[in-house]
Amino acid sequence: MFARSLIVVATVAALTMPAMAATSYWVAKDAATKKCSVVEKKPDGKTMMLIGKAKYKTMADANKAMAAAADCKY
Repeated sequence: MFARSLIVVATVAALTMPAMAATSYWVAKDAATKKCSVVEKKPDGKTMMLIGKAKYKTMADANKAMAAAADCKY
């Protein structure tokens, strides 16, 4: 009985960990189109250029930073 409970707990933990992982957002500029966007993966510096050095905890914070960034004014 204890082993079965342990297996259930381990399975539930394994399935919920990705959902609980902290998501980070960055402001990036596309190298080809020169348009800024908020991305969830840190830009590679080739196809997408990082604007600023900060990563943001919420998309709302990243959008505010993008609106304020001089590189994103068109």
